[in-house]
Amino acid sequence: MSSSINSEMLSYQNLQVNYTDIEHAYRKLQGVAYSTPVFTSATVNKLTQCQVYFKCENFQRAGAFKFRGAYNALAQLSHQESQQGVITFSSGNHAQACALAGQLLSVQTTILMPEDAPAVKQAATCGYGGNVIFYDRHTVNREELGREIAHEKGLKLIPPYNHPHIVAGQGTAAMELIQEVGPLDRLYVPCGGGGLLSGSAIAAKALSPNCRVVGVEPEKADDATRSFQTQTLQTVENPDTVADGARTPCLGTVTFPLVLHYVDAMQTVSEESILKWMLFIWERLKVVVEPTGALAAAAVLEQGAIQPHQRVGVILSGGNVDLAALSTLFATR
Repeated sequence: MSSSINSEMLSYQNLQVNYTDIEHAYRKLQGVAYSTPVFTSATVNKLTQCQVYFKCENFQRAGAFKFRGAYNALAQLSHQESQQGVITFSSGNHAQACALAGQLLSVQTTILMPEDAPAVKQAATCGYGGNVIFYDRHTVNREELGREIAHEKGLKLIPPYNHPHIVAGQGTAAMELIQEVGPLDRLYVPCGGGGLLSGSAIAAKALSPNCRVVGVEPEKADDATRSFQTQTLQTVENPDTVADGARTPCLGTVTFPLVLHYVDAMQTVSEESILKWMLFIWERLKVVVEPTGALAAAAVLEQGAIQPHQRVGVILSGGNVDLAALSTLFATR
């Protein structure tokens, strides 16, 4: 499926986030978000013939990069909005991030989560104090439900990616990476709704102008790749991918223009590749990442040498693994 998008939306003048916004978000996050470590691996460098830097957002608060955007968005609420509370929808990582940010900022959070969201993410969201409402993702449109409840209860809707403050917060991950390791030739970023990808691309182009930014999706959830190739917003309905963080239906009105303007390429990886390289990262880097968190690494490791001796950044976006579910999955393969 596809939907048309006004060509005016794609113009530079209508881009809703710039590097100044990311710098502002970075200041908001100082002393709150973790400056996550950057790992390297001699084995990976040998396999790829490149110098690869892994930005380990699996060590971020709530276990994923999502905390950056959620906290930045909630920290900029008006007093009245903070008092009334917020609502969001998420399969897990943004849910946890919003719940934790709300706990830290004394903002009540209502979270719409699919019934089949990973149990570990459900438990963490509740543990951070989120008021969780479950829904059937096969029969319910989460965006419509979120808008309905927000209107009924007077809550501020904070979507998981289609929001300028979310994008700006996510961009601080790539900002930190490049500030630490220096200019990159390539940066690989997982893509669901495009918040992390667009924010990272903005930061990369500001700090390392010659860096080629590549977004990575599962083959089964390739809406952003098709959107990028056609320059027309494409959608996907409940894709059956192990990378649950990439099950978003489409890029957003905020993220789509940013992706088209700042991102250089999109590519996809198979389910087999996601699981293969996720386990490789566990075993060789001794780092636990979830399937979505391994998307960008899978793209780099699967294709081998991009161009020898390049400096390559890879964002490991999260580490909230449902071990019981993965054990069952591996047993059936």
